[in-house]
Amino acid sequence: MGMNVSRHDDLGENEYLKRFVGKEHIPAYNDEFWNSFLQYHINLPTNSQEQLSLDSRLETLCQSFISHNLSTGNFGSLINVYLVKVSELLALSDAESTVHIWQAFNALFIIRCLIKYMIETGSEYQLLQHFEALPIQESQRQTDGTTQAGGSSSGADVAVSIDPKVIADSKAAVAKLVDGTKFETFLEALVNIIVVIPVKEFTYHLHLEAVNCLIVLLSVSQFSQQRTDKSTIFKTIYKCQHANTLMSALLHFLSRMTQAPSTMFGFGSGGSFVFGIAESLWSILTFARKQPDILSAPDLPSAFKDHYPLANQSLLLMLILSNHYTTKDNPYRASLFGCSDSQADSSKDDAATFKIDFSSLYNTLCRIVTIDQATLLLYLLLHRNQRFYKYVMAQQNLQQLVIPILQTLYNAPDSTSHHIYMSLIVLLILSEDDNFNKSVHQIILKNITWYTERSISEISLGGLLILVVIRTIQYNMLKMRDKYLHTNCLAALANMSGQFRSLHPYVAQRLVSLFETLAKKHARLDQQLKQSVNGEAAVVDVAVSLSAPSSDDMLQDLSVLEEVLRMVLEILNSCLSHQLVYCPNLVYTLLYKRSVFEAFRSHSAFQDIIQNIDMVVGFFSSRLVRVQDQRGELGVNEVLEVISKGASQWSSDRLRKFPDLKFKYVEEDAPEEFFIPYVWSLVCKAGCVHFSSESIKGVTTEINC
Repeated sequence: MGMNVSRHDDLGENEYLKRFVGKEHIPAYNDEFWNSFLQYHINLPTNSQEQLSLDSRLETLCQSFISHNLSTGNFGSLINVYLVKVSELLALSDAESTVHIWQAFNALFIIRCLIKYMIETGSEYQLLQHFEALPIQESQRQTDGTTQAGGSSSGADVAVSIDPKVIADSKAAVAKLVDGTKFETFLEALVNIIVVIPVKEFTYHLHLEAVNCLIVLLSVSQFSQQRTDKSTIFKTIYKCQHANTLMSALLHFLSRMTQAPSTMFGFGSGGSFVFGIAESLWSILTFARKQPDILSAPDLPSAFKDHYPLANQSLLLMLILSNHYTTKDNPYRASLFGCSDSQADSSKDDAATFKIDFSSLYNTLCRIVTIDQATLLLYLLLHRNQRFYKYVMAQQNLQQLVIPILQTLYNAPDSTSHHIYMSLIVLLILSEDDNFNKSVHQIILKNITWYTERSISEISLGGLLILVVIRTIQYNMLKMRDKYLHTNCLAALANMSGQFRSLHPYVAQRLVSLFETLAKKHARLDQQLKQSVNGEAAVVDVAVSLSAPSSDDMLQDLSVLEEVLRMVLEILNSCLSHQLVYCPNLVYTLLYKRSVFEAFRSHSAFQDIIQNIDMVVGFFSSRLVRVQDQRGELGVNEVLEVISKGASQWSSDRLRKFPDLKFKYVEEDAPEEFFIPYVWSLVCKAGCVHFSSESIKGVTTEINC
């Protein structure tokens, strides 16, 4: 199908593209031109190198388009052709619509390329000018009722050559027409493709292109310093009356995770390329029919993007839509946070924005939660959608969700700081539920091969969670030195501490070793501070490095460290106060490591809580001494036996009462400052659409598109 054009022709030599971007007006009713123009096959660029190759080949054509379109209105003609194709699709059967879908996709792909170029090189106003631009004779008729030379009022199916003398007058007329009307109509057609046309093998790439086009339109915020509440594009998208149906469709695209078909529109990879791009430049979209287990893929983010591009792009679009306008009326955000389970009792969900099968969504998120953008969506749903949060808390297979999150934290050097942070926040939100804290210690895991610190044949999910969070704290102390990361780690452990049960010996050791490591750090810092003060009193010490931290910095570090030490002690105390009888291994470790608390018994910040730990240690020490006097030296099992018997006679009333440890995650003010750069960094890094990073103004400099 299509015109017989050499694949090695330069784009600039293609007659259809030259006419489209040239000085001639091509009316929307010129079926002969548009049918020929839109009959081509192209494989979408899948990485930045392919996108750069396409962009470079389109550069000259796009410049010609910018120079002439305000006079020719050919972009408007293409938009009209696209609108007609979409309206026809909505009325056609499957058997009739394949060619229409193919041509609608091709039209939309060209539109998307042009929009992307205009956004990256111009302003939003200029983009809207091109949307609304009419051919000179049409704009002149609208302004003064006359037809310029070279125009045609007969409606004949001909291309119109524009007289350059009237270009200035035409541009003035165009400026009066930029009211966003045509853009609004175009946007509605995009939404209709996503929400009305069912996803089938031959419609898959049309849906994908519609989603990509919306992402490109929203990227205007990243290529301009203009505030989004002043943006016509943003205002039009965010006043969309179909926000619920659009978010529903996007979440369904993700939840169902339909694999990309092996061919586009049922055609093979052959056929003509009107764009004339050498076939060797493109990766052919051919994937196995049988859905692979992408969890086993060595590079899960790439596998997800390559095999499930519609799910990937829909996920990114949802994140963009829901993280802008967080302090204003955002119908997409409200829609995502208000959805409910389609399998639940419908009489209880009258206020739901839309319904989706939570079981399918939960299973999908479990499969891909190690991907950065999936973790962010999970965070939004758990934090803001109470129905979904309750659904997750009721699941019996929580390990399917929690273990991948722990793997992300365990492999922290391979993740971004944002991903580590959001993974911890998810754990903190989960730990706010007492049933979660109880159930994780009832789920027993065997042979966790990815945990390589120590070979553990069997451990509870709760024990594994404690180990990984402690490891994250230690990683943070060495690498990231983020106070908030410490706080969130310890808050999650604190929430769980009242439910600690059957702790593995290694888990108990790591808990106490965490305090020991922090205590040594505290002692070193305290010593450095004293030396620094003495050094300053002696005026100059040439041995002191110019880069050494100041006394104020060390005082601040010491204060933070004491807060962390206090919190670790509170976690230990909480477990002893509520679950001592179920944690003999922790008592054993405290007896063995009692000396690590020595230096803090007289410290005013720790005295009160150390007394509780001393009381527990003293009680069991005296029992062990009595038994040893009778039996002689005791082995490990015998010591644990003594502890277990003693625990049955222990009364927690002896301990000083402290408030229960309960921490709740609260999103900080102005969340857009954190989430918008984060989301757009994910779009650049993990998306199927690649942007010119040199032009981006709205994304932080650490982002590499």
